[in-house]
Amino acid sequence: MIRAFGGKTPEISQETFISEASYVVGDVEIGEHSSVWPGAVIRGDYAKVTIGSYVHLEDNCVVHCGAPLVMGSYIIVGHGAVVHCARIGDNVLVGSNVTVLDRAQIGDGCIIGAGSLVTPDTIIPPRSFVVGSPAAVRGKVTNEQIRGFRVDVEGYWATALRYKEEGI
Repeated sequence: MIRAFGGKTPEISQETFISEASYVVGDVEIGEHSSVWPGAVIRGDYAKVTIGSYVHLEDNCVVHCGAPLVMGSYIIVGHGAVVHCARIGDNVLVGSNVTVLDRAQIGDGCIIGAGSLVTPDTIIPPRSFVVGSPAAVRGKVTNEQIRGFRVDVEGYWATALRYKEEGI
C-alpha cells in the first residue's frame, strides 16, 4: 500500500516491485530495480527516506527515521530488520533481525551479521564485517564477497520481476 502523508507522496520508480502487503508512506523515494516485500514498512513521516537502485527490503523490515535517511544502491536488508539510522552505503548486506539505530552510518561494502545491534551514533567504516550486540567490527569484507553479493542482489531483482509479471 502506498500512501501520501503531510502533503508528501512516495516517489517510486516504475521499475520497482512494491508488494501489495507492504506499506510505504510519506516522503519516500525509491530507485529502480528495488523491491519491498510483504510486511515491510517504509515511513517517511518524520523525515525523508531516500532508497537507491537495486535495494531489496525483505519481509517485515521497518525503515523509519527522525532525520533524513539515505540508503545507497545494491543493498539487501534481511527479514525483520529495523533500519532507523542516517546512512547505509552501497553494496551492503544488513542481515535478518538486525537493528540499526539513530544517526548510525554504515559505510560502503559492509556486511552486518544477522541479529546484530548497531547502537546510536555508531559509524561503521567501509568494508567492515560486523556482528554482535552491540555490533563490533570483526573483519574486512573481500572483493570476492562483494562480487558474490552483487550477483545475489541482481538475482533478487529477477525474482521481483516474476512477482510483477504475475501481478502479485
